[in-house]
Amino acid sequence: MPSGTSSDKSEPQANVTELPVRSEVKDSEGAQRVDPNDSQKVKTNKSQKKKSSSALESPPMSAPKSKGPDTSSAGSSRLPDFVAERNDLFSELKRKHDAEVLTKDHPVIQVVLDLGFDKNGSPRPEMPVAAKAWESTPGSFLKHVDKEISSDVVVAKVDGKELWDLDRPLERDCRVSYIPFSSPEGRNVFWHSSAHVLGEAAECHYGCLLSHGPPVEQGFFYDMAIEGGQVVKESDWSPLESKASKFFKEKQPFDRLHVSIPDLKKMFGYSKYKMYYIENLLPPEGSTVYRCGTLVDLCLGPHIQNTSKIKAFQIMKNSSCYFRGDKDDDSLQRIYGVAFPDKKQMTEHKKFLEEAAKRDHRRIGIEQELFFFNDVSPGSTFLLPHGTRIFNALQKLLRSEYQKRGYSEVQSPNMYDSDLWKRSGHWQHYSEDMFVLDVEKKKWALKPMNCPGHCIMFGHRERSYRELPLRMADFGVLHRNEASGALNGMTRVRKFQQDDTHIFCTQDQITEEIEGLFDFLKCIYGLFGFPFRLKLSTRPDKFLGDIKTWDVAESKLKDALNSFTASGGGQWELNEGDGAFYGPKIDITISDALRRDWQCATIQLDFQLPQNFELEYMTGEIAAKPKGPATDEAATDGSAKVLGPGRARPVMVHRAIVGSFERFMAILTEHFAGKWPFWISPRQILIIPVMPAVNDYVEEVQRLFKAQKMYVDIDLSGNTMPKKIRTGQLQQYNFIFVVGAQEKASRSVNIRNRDDQETQAKGELVPLDEAIGKLKALKKERRLVNAI
Repeated sequence: MPSGTSSDKSEPQANVTELPVRSEVKDSEGAQRVDPNDSQKVKTNKSQKKKSSSALESPPMSAPKSKGPDTSSAGSSRLPDFVAERNDLFSELKRKHDAEVLTKDHPVIQVVLDLGFDKNGSPRPEMPVAAKAWESTPGSFLKHVDKEISSDVVVAKVDGKELWDLDRPLERDCRVSYIPFSSPEGRNVFWHSSAHVLGEAAECHYGCLLSHGPPVEQGFFYDMAIEGGQVVKESDWSPLESKASKFFKEKQPFDRLHVSIPDLKKMFGYSKYKMYYIENLLPPEGSTVYRCGTLVDLCLGPHIQNTSKIKAFQIMKNSSCYFRGDKDDDSLQRIYGVAFPDKKQMTEHKKFLEEAAKRDHRRIGIEQELFFFNDVSPGSTFLLPHGTRIFNALQKLLRSEYQKRGYSEVQSPNMYDSDLWKRSGHWQHYSEDMFVLDVEKKKWALKPMNCPGHCIMFGHRERSYRELPLRMADFGVLHRNEASGALNGMTRVRKFQQDDTHIFCTQDQITEEIEGLFDFLKCIYGLFGFPFRLKLSTRPDKFLGDIKTWDVAESKLKDALNSFTASGGGQWELNEGDGAFYGPKIDITISDALRRDWQCATIQLDFQLPQNFELEYMTGEIAAKPKGPATDEAATDGSAKVLGPGRARPVMVHRAIVGSFERFMAILTEHFAGKWPFWISPRQILIIPVMPAVNDYVEEVQRLFKAQKMYVDIDLSGNTMPKKIRTGQLQQYNFIFVVGAQEKASRSVNIRNRDDQETQAKGELVPLDEAIGKLKALKKERRLVNAI
């Protein structure tokens, strides 16, 4: 749908608005540019593709003629006829809807306000309120709530599941909580509403055809087709911002209305872009539409109460992009913006963007010669020697923990027959994201994940309960066919490796295994100074398996989470109904030095794959001899084999901690701003001679530290010593040794610490043996602070 987006696979966001669209972006110079948050794809079957193709055959409709003067606040320009016709239909349908609501019974309903936690982390008392169905709104209860809470509220949430407009009447007994702007869900809703204001301004200014406008990580954007192929210019930004400013003062409400498919086609028949969404992405019963000022748009919502909540608004950039991410489709104009409920937040955001630009991993990667990309293989990292040192240090860390924690490292094939993917279910749901090959008249695919291969490895021989839990770790290369417009440095690639692990265990072992994974998280994230949060996602409406099994699994996960909290691990969140269809999951979000959230780790329980692959183990129970014929046959309904006595299916736990190594390296690069901790640093020591006469001692010192498996470089060039030191500082060496006659005579080194300014003028003179010992300890202990 056209005016918001849900998150991508690795970084879940609030369930606001739209069915996502693949998008390929170009900057003003025509080069491909990436928005990491616009990575969604439209999944269509063959009939849908044919349908969508026909829906897009005609050229974009030019804006129809205007009729009558523009009485909106858009300025002196007149709005196109399609706006008036569309809005008249909305008003007519809204009047009918409001009349129907008046005829409904408005019974008393039981509503309880959940006001969350106070500043000390203690739960606030619940507040029952008097309410009537189809009349009382979450916003109407804010008068009973402390201003400390109500002043920051953006949207409501009903029963912990559904985001709900503050002015939308409640329909049943429920619990209502309030979502502030400071939360990710609140920001998404606020930015999504701000995107609608941008769309309204653009429609008034250009008379354009809007495509879609979602919230993204740092704001929002809107895509549009402008008559005559006109492009957005930076000189357009100010007029658009001025129009938006007028809309804020008008306190325009966001009016919600559910509309049938036939009426949607009447309402948006002027736009082939909206018609594509209507014909391909909407359910048969239709969808909601929102009105804001003169803009009426397809949208699932929810939204802020009115435009006066937006106090600061700014356009940040513009680019071109392809509709549906297809380079053979229409080229659209994209405008990015950001907005806040407070002007101070806009000032802080600009400072944040300046710091984020300095830390951009793509810039640091080039400066430090860590990696690069090339069009010969888009989305695949060319990892240079210094980048490979970081990669290897991460793998070494994980391997050392695997040995302590009872993991077995395996290697599995990189390409599988399509029959395997059909058996696992990936072919039906994921084939568009796979690289498919035709080999010897059969279809094969490069693996995008390791789980089906690990199922084959578990099931290749008889298994006993004594072998469980069986923890398989795999660093194999994976490939995913990401849209070209979604590729973004190392944070979104097509070829990658990850710390992929699958644990096969009994149901009784789930809690202990999850607790072990929490300890693993603390160990790894603690080394990098990452705080993290846990969120449990429970059974969705559409799920596989029986409810009893789900209830048991969710109970065990909650036990593990409560145990983690009791041990000082912090509060966890409940995300009801957002689990995978095959089992509940725990999403782990880390925060970097700029307080940005990243999801790297995930823990997922899976009951379905063990069934698809008919995995089983001997339980140790004594099986009674069957009186009749053996029952270890396929079930009569075609489902998985029925297990006989003394046999059981394992539970499969999918887990990753760092996730994609490439992505984790990008996060680390920006987290540390290129100033790597010593143990993972690709440039640990630089030795600089004061004079050529000590070059032999410099080379000896290099050999001694290299023997301790440290990365040591020397600078014997003809540059001046200050220039050598400055070059080493810019390259972020952890320590620079300056060696002269005194150091050679006393067999010592003068150490300058990158992170200690007091050592920069003249470092500390340290005996050579002592320096080796201290730096060995610094590396072995994997300390975060660069100090000896």
